[in-house]
Amino acid sequence: MSGTTMVVLIVLISVGSGVIYDMYKKHLEFKQRTLHENKEANQQVAAVTAELLELKQRVQTLEAIVTEPSFSVKQEINKL
Repeated sequence: MSGTTMVVLIVLISVGSGVIYDMYKKHLEFKQRTLHENKEANQQVAAVTAELLELKQRVQTLEAIVTEPSFSVKQEINKL
């Protein structure tokens, strides 16, 4: 193997290693950013779910009030 070939191979290996290292760093940054975004999305889903449960409870309470017999009597009295 000549000296020129050896220098070319060393340069190619060095450049190739640098490119692979940069790709790996970008991959780790992407993975970390994705995990962070998933965490935020999960927090938003949890907040919306809690709000939905609260609204369901309020609707159930309102349904109980409207369907009880004394409610219709009160409405008729108020009309008079």
